[in-house]
Amino acid sequence: MGERLTSARRRALAVFATALLLPGFVLGLAACGNDAASQDENEPEGDFPVEVTTAKFPTEQRLAQTSDLVLGVKNTGDETIPMLAFTIETNDGGADGSFAIRLDDDSLANPNRPVWILENKFPRPQGTPPPPGLGPGFRAQTNTWGFDSLDPGETENIVWRVTPVQPGTYTLHYLVEAGLDGNAKAVTEDGGQVKGEFVVTITDKPPKATVNGNGEVVTK
Repeated sequence: MGERLTSARRRALAVFATALLLPGFVLGLAACGNDAASQDENEPEGDFPVEVTTAKFPTEQRLAQTSDLVLGVKNTGDETIPMLAFTIETNDGGADGSFAIRLDDDSLANPNRPVWILENKFPRPQGTPPPPGLGPGFRAQTNTWGFDSLDPGETENIVWRVTPVQPGTYTLHYLVEAGLDGNAKAVTEDGGQVKGEFVVTITDKPPKATVNGNGEVVTK
């Protein structure tokens, strides 16, 4: 998984071509892309031990019913992590987009199909207000999201708010990283990759509605 996830960074041109169609992209890129580039140039080499303190994502979801993916990471080492980053991919990671899949059909002009739609102003640190522009995790890398540095002993919880638009069963993979260009690596206590996954089933069946004793409508 590590080699496949790392190779996703090399597809940056694809996300630029798509993002140029989005309103306000140029302004957002000027605000955060230059900072990311300057940090990459000075990214230190080394292993940075971390612990995943929170990993939440509903494994049973319904179409059009919004859910939160929450990933929390603690810096358990003695050095500041240059940039807390996450690579997120669905199924085999072949799509241009964390929450999409790629269909094996050469006849399609665009074989990428979204499974989830990322809500506006996300991802962002949990409990923070909506930013004035793009979500703070936006970076040029196709499936990688970068945030601020993380001091020793500090914990950061990041939230992606998504809405499913494609029924089926999917595996959402995540990899925690300590930078964007591969020099700084987040590692487990035994030196391995910091990663995990969620197997999620999205149903298109409408929820069952009942009326409780108080006359309130309850859905299941």
